[in-house]
Amino acid sequence: MTAATHSTLFPQVPDSADAVLEGLDPEQREVATALHGPVCVLAGAGTGKTRAITHRIAYGVRAGVLQPSSVLAVTFTNRAAGEMRGRLRQLGAAGVQARTFHSAALRQLQYFWPKAIGGSMPRLVDRKIQLVADAAAACRIRLDRGELRDVTAEIEWSKVTQTVPSDYAPAAAKAGREAPRDPAEIAQLYAAYEDIKRERSVIDFEDVLLLTVAVLQDRHDIAEQVRAQYQHFVVDEYQDVSPLQQRLLELWLGERDNLCVVGDASQTIYSFTGATPDHLLDFRTRHPGATVVKLVRDYRSTPQVVHLANGLLAQAKGRAADHRLELVSQRPPGPEPVYTEYTDEPAEAEGAARRIRELMDAGVPAAEIAVLFRTNAQSETYEQALADAGVPYQLRGAERFFDRPEVRKAGVALRGAARFGGNDSLLDDAVDLPSQVRAVLSGEGWTPRPPAGSGAVRERWESLAALVNLAQDFAAAKPGATLADLVAELDERANAQHAPTVQGVTLASLHSAKGLEWDVVFLVGVAEGMMPITYAKTDEQIEEERRLLYVGVTRARERLHVSWALSRSPGGRPGRRPSRFLDGLRPGSTATAGRTTAGGAGGIERGIPGTRGSAPRRVARTPARCRVCGRTLTDAGEMKLMRCDDCPSDMNEGLYDRLREWRADQARKSGQPAFCVFTDRTLMAIAETAPDDQHELARIPGVGMRKLARYGADVLAICAGQYPAADTDQD
Repeated sequence: MTAATHSTLFPQVPDSADAVLEGLDPEQREVATALHGPVCVLAGAGTGKTRAITHRIAYGVRAGVLQPSSVLAVTFTNRAAGEMRGRLRQLGAAGVQARTFHSAALRQLQYFWPKAIGGSMPRLVDRKIQLVADAAAACRIRLDRGELRDVTAEIEWSKVTQTVPSDYAPAAAKAGREAPRDPAEIAQLYAAYEDIKRERSVIDFEDVLLLTVAVLQDRHDIAEQVRAQYQHFVVDEYQDVSPLQQRLLELWLGERDNLCVVGDASQTIYSFTGATPDHLLDFRTRHPGATVVKLVRDYRSTPQVVHLANGLLAQAKGRAADHRLELVSQRPPGPEPVYTEYTDEPAEAEGAARRIRELMDAGVPAAEIAVLFRTNAQSETYEQALADAGVPYQLRGAERFFDRPEVRKAGVALRGAARFGGNDSLLDDAVDLPSQVRAVLSGEGWTPRPPAGSGAVRERWESLAALVNLAQDFAAAKPGATLADLVAELDERANAQHAPTVQGVTLASLHSAKGLEWDVVFLVGVAEGMMPITYAKTDEQIEEERRLLYVGVTRARERLHVSWALSRSPGGRPGRRPSRFLDGLRPGSTATAGRTTAGGAGGIERGIPGTRGSAPRRVARTPARCRVCGRTLTDAGEMKLMRCDDCPSDMNEGLYDRLREWRADQARKSGQPAFCVFTDRTLMAIAETAPDDQHELARIPGVGMRKLARYGADVLAICAGQYPAADTDQD
């Protein structure tokens, strides 16, 4: 369950730009009001990073500083992009593009392909594994199913790190990758895979990024067209950016620095795909003028859960650990984490199912409980145990909610009932919106009680039940809403991929649980050989396993259950032991050697003004506020004066007259109208502010970089009561 669905489902749209900032803590507010980059947000788990960046975008739009169509917010999953679009819509900032790297690149590639390359764009293949199998056959190399999957992963890694087939072997060795086959064979398979794609005129998802990068690098006219469209960039989960994605981002940016990145090096868990936290950790080096904001107030988890999370990282090693954030819980105390040892894995699954059943009987909703494991292969045992206990569940990573056939059919049925419901006998006894929805969906397979067992029938019922629950929440939030209103809401949610909550215990791998949260989390299989996984050999791989467990712990809001089994199957040799990561943290264990240095505190670090490598930094325009009453200004005239029209003026009349005389002289010398030098409003704002230096002068709307360079010295001299130096044509 996401933070978005846990909060009020249908909040009121804020009535002003200032209202968007209400409820933010000081660090979140700093993120929201720092509208021009470079900005780096280091956000610990549960600290409200999505809230901070969505309010940043919404505040900028509502304050008139950002145009919605000029903002591109990049996320790493379609679900996260959909959630962001939904939140922005609720904040009154619809129209902002929130997409994954692949989605944004694909749109651009499809649009520019005829102009840049010509002809029709090749077909995009969803899955590589069959092409890899064909490449293996062409090379006369036999691969079993596991090897096919591993070789496919190596090809994906090579492409996102921009490694060509001939360079695979040295690149893999340098990166410390443990190749599933002889590196020379993988290079051969990789080359054959690329040949087959060319022969069949198809491309894969990595090609979308590679081709977009190539087009933007080779065609400056197209690159400038893209840059003219997007002026401001926000990148979420920046610790997971690959070298290829970073290159694409750089091409989108050009020479500008209106970039806000958000991430947490301690949540880097996708390095096997080519992701690296180096771009996040080196951000201040690349952008010396950056503002860095650290979010450490944890609003998600109880102090007991946060204590365990901090303890895990306290023993971490490596560069990411050097930049770890010490979380500070903002919630009331809760129960201590529960640690349980079982004789074997089936007993562990049955024990978890039994406790989940007890929690549900005590009133905890099934949707607020999750079972998280290291590998997808562990899922089946828990599916069976939950089904035997009569516990509804859902699997993460399944088809997107609004793409499910039963959801599409339900939408058609609801739309038809909204149009012609007066003639539908099903609705005769329906007295309100929820009962109307239940009546319509009963014809699609919904029943008041879930079907027995598991499988496809149960999954269809859970999808329909989610729509029924959404209708109840919608009616409660908007009394008097009609079926047509609900259909419109579903259409907007489908466009934004903002799915409702499905009622069922979530079964998910630790990787797929990233970005989600629940009241109760069961971390299962936390034993040596599984956490860390057997094939994690190097120090870097071990530390990534530790971070993966940290991600799992920080998914829990209130209750956390950690368990392991001594053997795999009943009657097996009890040779397993709890994960080393729990040493010193679980009762009765002794801490292993490691560091316990204090983590990074929250706060704000200002960048060095005017620095961006060796290039001068453009003066950023921030949201205009009335300097008398403090209200955010959106009217262009008021923004020029930096005050409301009806607020009292403290203008220096003598200074204003001297500025007008100087302006007339400048206009006469250049042969242009006086307003082309500065408008009356801008002169009034200068006379009211009487700036002392270029920084203060640059903050006045109407004083851009060009005018600052040409007229700044004269204006500051006049404000200081001096006569400007003799004019030397500075154009």
